[in-house]
Amino acid sequence: MTPSTTETTVSITGMTCAACVRRVTTALQGVPGIQTAAVDLITRQARVTTAASAHDAVALAVGRIRDLGYGAEAVTARDAGAVHERAAQTESRDLARAAIQAAILTAPVVILAMSHGLLPGTGSWWDAPVQILLTTAVMFGPGRSILLAAWRGARHRSMDMNTLVTLGVLAAWGSSVVSWAQFVLVGGHHLELYAEAAAVILTAVLTGRWLEVGARRRLADAVAGLAALQPDHAERLVDGVPETVPAAELATGDVLRVRPGDRFPTDGVIITGRTLIDAALVTGESLPAEAQPGDTVQAGTLNRTGMVTVRATAVGAEATIGRIVAAVASAQTGRAPIARMADRISAIFVPIVLGIAVLTVLGWVLAVPGMEGFRVGISHAVAVLVIACPCALGLATPAAISVGIARAAQLGILMRGGAAIETASRITTVLLDKTGTLTTGEPRLVDIVPQPGVSEERLLHAAALVEVGSEHPLGRAVVRAAQDRGLDLRAAPTSTVVPGHGLSAQVDGRTVAIGTTAWLQGLGVAVDAVASDAERLGQAGRTPLIVAIDGVAAGILGVLDTPTPAARQAVSDLLTLGINVAMVTGDRAAVAEAVARDLGITTVHAQTTPERKAALVTEAQARGRVVAMVGDGLNDAPAVAGADLGIAMGSGTQVAQAAADVVLAHGGIAALPTALHIARATTRAIRQNLVWAFAFNLLGIPIAAGVLVPVTGWSLSPMIASAAMALSSTMVLLNAGRLRFALRRRTMG
Repeated sequence: MTPSTTETTVSITGMTCAACVRRVTTALQGVPGIQTAAVDLITRQARVTTAASAHDAVALAVGRIRDLGYGAEAVTARDAGAVHERAAQTESRDLARAAIQAAILTAPVVILAMSHGLLPGTGSWWDAPVQILLTTAVMFGPGRSILLAAWRGARHRSMDMNTLVTLGVLAAWGSSVVSWAQFVLVGGHHLELYAEAAAVILTAVLTGRWLEVGARRRLADAVAGLAALQPDHAERLVDGVPETVPAAELATGDVLRVRPGDRFPTDGVIITGRTLIDAALVTGESLPAEAQPGDTVQAGTLNRTGMVTVRATAVGAEATIGRIVAAVASAQTGRAPIARMADRISAIFVPIVLGIAVLTVLGWVLAVPGMEGFRVGISHAVAVLVIACPCALGLATPAAISVGIARAAQLGILMRGGAAIETASRITTVLLDKTGTLTTGEPRLVDIVPQPGVSEERLLHAAALVEVGSEHPLGRAVVRAAQDRGLDLRAAPTSTVVPGHGLSAQVDGRTVAIGTTAWLQGLGVAVDAVASDAERLGQAGRTPLIVAIDGVAAGILGVLDTPTPAARQAVSDLLTLGINVAMVTGDRAAVAEAVARDLGITTVHAQTTPERKAALVTEAQARGRVVAMVGDGLNDAPAVAGADLGIAMGSGTQVAQAAADVVLAHGGIAALPTALHIARATTRAIRQNLVWAFAFNLLGIPIAAGVLVPVTGWSLSPMIASAAMALSSTMVLLNAGRLRFALRRRTMG
């Protein structure tokens, strides 16, 4: 999001299905000043991005939503979770009340309808009007919200599941009223009542929505509930003196004291003390881990045994808990391509169902002459309208995505939207940066090879002054080595950086440049004198940094960066998943190949510029590969942004993270196979949900229409159809619950 835009969260009430989401999204996209709008059925919230100059856009957007008949309120990002929780509680309470009231009114209708005069007192003249009266009470009492929603949709020329339910209910109720009126006024015919079907349909829909609200709340709150793990207050040390302050007032760099039994209020690094840290509720790790000075801690984890002092490195929204909640809130509104396909189908689904219902009536009228055909046709048409409700279709994608993103976030994997999850599930090629991704990212300076007339100290001092402020791990290694020797770096100049090539600066009136052989040669530096030393260091696995002073090669610094144990396992896991793995690095070929051999990587692209890295991504895509690029630095950003799936390390630069679709916030490269596994499992669950929803309708609608009656005698009454419709949504939500259990078991294992 650029500085010229503003993101706002709008809380929405009254949405029930994918058609509601589509209607609200269309309305928001038509508001002047709104650049993007993403509406989420699970959280009942919309995230809109507006131009900074469009001051009235949000107010206008809220008005448009209200004009559609929904409740809407702009909320701050900080209050979005609390507002959602209040709205969900209110919705659950209202639906529970409506479902119970409808059930109480429906029970005597069903008893009267099913007794057929066998119960004492039934079958009398008052039987039919009582059924119709109680059904009317259900329709315009607890069921009025469904009828009103259908009316609002009709006013705006939009049809959704409420339309199907309402038409089915009105058809059953209306035919019962007409039949009873004819019986009273004309007589001479058998009384045909379907009032109980209308009452049962509304009761089943209200009960199903009540259960769905509870399931959606559990899905949406699975990660947001982690926010409660972050303590409200913290003990801050100021000049060694403790003071208790609100956690919201903490700043990066503050020194905190955390006692046994307390949770860490921020991310940080332990300064003093040793302890066991329980991260079970944050990451799912079942066993506490030992922590000592220099180890990192995460906000929300529990200090089990010892008192420690911690220097805060990330607070509030930037800490682990804040980033998890923000990532999930943002990601849930992302629309996966598979979800957009479902939306397109939903847009034409309702008109098709209405057409099938009309054809059902006409078909039965032609097949069975007289009022009997019309009566049977109406019954089957009502069943078609009810069983076709696309509730399951609307829940299929968000239910699974919420589970997948929540579990990934708990493990420190931040996935930005459903599109990222779906793309991650299709990855066939992974391109890996070397430094900081496959290696420790904290290399050490191990060789200083000056040219004649240049001392080691002078060479190191000049190079370190140029590298001060560098974000590159190699530059930081040079600076650390100079600091360890006590060299004064306070007069460091401002350096000019050429990403992927090198950097230069004026030091004491002299031009000092550090970089690749090709780049230095382009600057007119003769590197022949140091070529043999560079080759020797490279063969030994070192990264040689050539230092030139006033256009003359002054020496070489050899930096060693070893692969991490986690990288070896990650590469092995990726190969096991059937994914092609290649290393893409700006480092020398000899160094890159030495690391690749150690890791089991056979394809290496060395001495690549940022532009070349991006070109390698494009070339792989042109061969039909679905490419993920993993990097952590400024020079990786173009490739990360251009890949089908950009993946950034949590320890990398902000530029790389901003360009990425997935951020491995914790665990480094070891988390990559887990991220791809979660994506595959989540996408598989989405497909299962969609197959269930589509198959249910494709099979259920013909049966409800009575197609099989002449052949097998199979049919569906409106009451059974309403129960089957509720079962369809329940199956989708149960599958999402199964996914949560499977992911937790697999990722913990």
